Amino acid sequence: MGKVRVYELAKELGINSKKLITVLQDLNVDVKNHMSTMEEDVAKRVMEMLTSGEKKPSDDKAAVPAKAPEQKKEAAVPVKKSVPRKKVEKKEKTTREGRKARKARLSRFDKPEVEEVLLLEGRVTVGELAGRLDVPVSEILTRLLGLGIISNINQHLDEEVLDILSEEFGVRIELTADPDEEELLSLLQETGATEELRFRPPVVTVLGHVDHGKTSLLDGIRETNVMASEAGGITQHIGAYKAVIKDKQIVFLDTPGHEAFTAMRARGAQVTDIAILVVAADDGVMPQTIEAINHVKAAGVPIIVAINKIDKPNANIDRVKQQLAEAGLVPEDWGGDTICVYVSALKREGLDELLEMILLVAEMAELKADYARPATGTVVEAELDKGRGPVATVLVQDGVLEVGDPIICGSVFGKVRAMLDEHGKRLKKASPSTPVEVLGLTGVPQAGDSFMVVKDEKLSRQIAAKRGEKLREASLRKTQKVSLDDLFKHIQDKAVDLNVIIKADVQGSAEALAESLLKIEHEKVNIRIIHKAVGAINESDVMLASSSNAIIIGFNIRPEPNARKLAERERVDIRLYRVIYEILEDIKAASLGLLEPEYQEEILGQAEVRQIFKVSKVGNIAGTYVQEGKILRNAGIRVIRDGTVIHEGKIDSLKRFKDDVKEVNTGFECGILLENFNDLKEGDIIEAYHMKEVPSS
Repeated sequence: MGKVRVYELAKELGINSKKLITVLQDLNVDVKNHMSTMEEDVAKRVMEMLTSGEKKPSDDKAAVPAKAPEQKKEAAVPVKKSVPRKKVEKKEKTTREGRKARKARLSRFDKPEVEEVLLLEGRVTVGELAGRLDVPVSEILTRLLGLGIISNINQHLDEEVLDILSEEFGVRIELTADPDEEELLSLLQETGATEELRFRPPVVTVLGHVDHGKTSLLDGIRETNVMASEAGGITQHIGAYKAVIKDKQIVFLDTPGHEAFTAMRARGAQVTDIAILVVAADDGVMPQTIEAINHVKAAGVPIIVAINKIDKPNANIDRVKQQLAEAGLVPEDWGGDTICVYVSALKREGLDELLEMILLVAEMAELKADYARPATGTVVEAELDKGRGPVATVLVQDGVLEVGDPIICGSVFGKVRAMLDEHGKRLKKASPSTPVEVLGLTGVPQAGDSFMVVKDEKLSRQIAAKRGEKLREASLRKTQKVSLDDLFKHIQDKAVDLNVIIKADVQGSAEALAESLLKIEHEKVNIRIIHKAVGAINESDVMLASSSNAIIIGFNIRPEPNARKLAERERVDIRLYRVIYEILEDIKAASLGLLEPEYQEEILGQAEVRQIFKVSKVGNIAGTYVQEGKILRNAGIRVIRDGTVIHEGKIDSLKRFKDDVKEVNTGFECGILLENFNDLKEGDIIEAYHMKEVPSS
């Protein structure tokens, strides 16, 4: 006999999940939240009781309002044993008649205690809902988090979640279909009429605590080294890779493990078929490990535990198993159903067994996709590339994506100009479970957005424009002016809003940073993200910050020269970081009045790399032209490429012609040899800086 989740039964009954939980608990059914399950026969008895007018044991606690006799007859919802409930609901969702039927069911359960009605249309995001309710985005995210729902400002909210939020905020939310969305859906149905279901490769997500060896494990499987490119050895972005194992393909999603990337990790679990939970044998189950387990369980994804670092002297596998069992993952050899594989990513031990387990679980899942329809899928990562424009890493989940296809990704549209695999090879087609880079979009989509191929390019442009307009309206809420340095002084008198503009190297980092900032709790500080985007900090960002008195946080990027000068004139506070923890620490310190830096960075000058000279036994010497300021031999330097910092270090040698010099001024050429860094390219900017002491006031 199958299991039924609370929210599924709530949909059939047309009532709020929260109310249904109260009813079920009153009937001594063991449920805790909307994701809890019950036996199918229990669900049927509850449905019959609520739709036939049967009274509960204690009517004074009833969570379902009483209905008139004529409504009761109307309310009966037939349950067909031969048709799964999920399929019935899905079929209803894709037709106008289905929407009318569902709306009729909802109307049976009027909420007399709710007075305000909020009309929403089409695709509703967290940001839009916050704007319409006139509450901070952080409040909605916190409420959702309390219900076990991980979300972000641009997350699309389905009817079930909106129903929960309507109860939370005391409003009645009525969702109407967007005419354009209806037309798009009909087009999508037309193009996908012919089914050609075939097996597809499994999509595997690697999750776990920071520094437990997720990336090293993938290195061992792919025989590549991505660890060296990561700042501090910590994965900063999502990566998607396809591997061939015994003539069978497996797609790996490498997701960051630190808690600051909770939203990214949750998004990874939503598109995956199998989750590999990496736990270090010497460290055991950590808080982030528990978070990862919860994300995967909520997504209903099978878990394989990879107990890593078994070669360590202090490895304790039995302790790890005990901790896993306490977290609800009982190993198979302890009588449970959780597959545990013992590996050493460093010594390449146990990897073959892990891959065999992945293929075994995938075979049991019977993963299939339609190879005869246009593609749908998810945006895994997105960034703005100076040479190629907007670039989105997408995972095709159903159908086939082809070069020339018109697509829509959230509020961005375009036509697939080119597709590249993880090795940079151009593709003409991408089949299900294939991760590819897509070029040709008109803007940078949000990581986590769904994408679909449509017939009508004009229609996709209209829908994208409408969605973009809704996002802009959601972000134009009134904000109170304040800056970071005098934040503590402001909150002595009253609560304030701290306006923040986020610029990052990739969309995933910007999103993760925004999530982290919104989680910072202070009774008098309300953090508002008024803008976030990818790319270098430009003059437009500075002007927005100036007009709204916001601070600008740059993650892994630098301001353009003109933007930096404008910021100095407008006294806009720009904070630049390469590690996300430092950002959170500074914001927390500012709110406590502890942010009193003794030193401040001063930019000395910038030089453009115009030619590379390769010298044997020495390395690559950059022939540069000093564009502004001066380059000092003993200054700290950073290498900037397309607005992104790719290296920080020191100058090994500074020369004018054949002479060693201490400094080179604006308008002069010089040769620069960097310490322990040779990956220079023409067009790179070498920026010299030092830290100067700030007098205490």
